[in-house]
Amino acid sequence: MYRLLRVKDIVRIPPKMFTLDPKEAAKIVLREAYEGIYNKDEGVVLAVLEVHEISEGVIIPGDGATYHDVVFDVLVWKPEMHEVVEGEVIDVVPYGAFIRIGPMDGLVHISQLMDDYVVFDEKNAQFVGKEKGHVLKLGDVVRARIIAISEKSKIIRENKVGLTMRQPGLGKFDWIEKEKRKAESGG
Repeated sequence: MYRLLRVKDIVRIPPKMFTLDPKEAAKIVLREAYEGIYNKDEGVVLAVLEVHEISEGVIIPGDGATYHDVVFDVLVWKPEMHEVVEGEVIDVVPYGAFIRIGPMDGLVHISQLMDDYVVFDEKNAQFVGKEKGHVLKLGDVVRARIIAISEKSKIIRENKVGLTMRQPGLGKFDWIEKEKRKAESGG
């Protein structure tokens, strides 16, 4: 889920940035410090958007930089349990498919790909449902539901998101549309 947050912090502006507007200098420093970091409570910080307030600087003896209280906005994304997400298949491996969902990747285990007996076709790098004939391959756009979140680190790629596509309304968009037409026609 995407959210906008207003944050208060202290920013250190080094002497080489004293010629810049203080808000602009603070924004540059905050972007380096915050963007791309995963916070367990708030999620992934995607962008520092705007610095609203910046106080007069304080100089600490022995350090030529100035320290300022700042208030700024950040755009964050946090995976939520049972949230329905959409994304693209970016990798297929014998045990499942990796889906790009916003700034993170989620794994759909082979047992959660579809409500069918699924076989991995290694030669063509795709999954095939034996009964319905559904095919899932690189580049397909899908809808999935988050069923597991493992938050271990501030580094985005070290955190894991588990997905499922077995329930009605989930899966590759072609499959969803086909099921919808089938239900409408009464077949």
